[in-house]
Amino acid sequence: MKLAKIKVNKNESLVPVSRAPSPFRRLQRWQLEIDRLFGNPFGDWLMHAEPSTEDWIPAINVYEEKHNIVIEAELPGMKKDEIQIYLSGDNLNITGQRNEKREEQGRGTHRSERYFGRFQRVISLPFPVNADGIEAHYQDGILTVTCPMTKEANRARVDVKVD
Repeated sequence: MKLAKIKVNKNESLVPVSRAPSPFRRLQRWQLEIDRLFGNPFGDWLMHAEPSTEDWIPAINVYEEKHNIVIEAELPGMKKDEIQIYLSGDNLNITGQRNEKREEQGRGTHRSERYFGRFQRVISLPFPVNADGIEAHYQDGILTVTCPMTKEANRARVDVKVD
């Protein structure tokens, strides 16, 4: 199993980073962009035969709401018992596995774009949270994890006065 590491880029968004970067990584990204625009004109000759961590990394949103940090992850087609969530220091880890359901009853596959297998998202929390108060809800393919901030992390708003 390969793990994904997450870093923050210049515009404050999270970016997956592989632990073992491929020398052809940029070329692969360009091919993915071209494939999105024009189909698959180059075939699979530039792609690795083995899946990488970029094959199945669920999209997430992280935002602050009142005194909570809220994480929403897209996990369509999964059951709640296939998802594990745990807090490790100041990181929230979401892991799981989506298994492929195959039915080979006389039908041929012409295109398959759904990803299967293990995934892991490690989300660096911007503030300390109370581990005992974390709640997770899963509905309609969206996992929502609410992490209450500790009292030390709660910020008070200061009004700016104009002279």
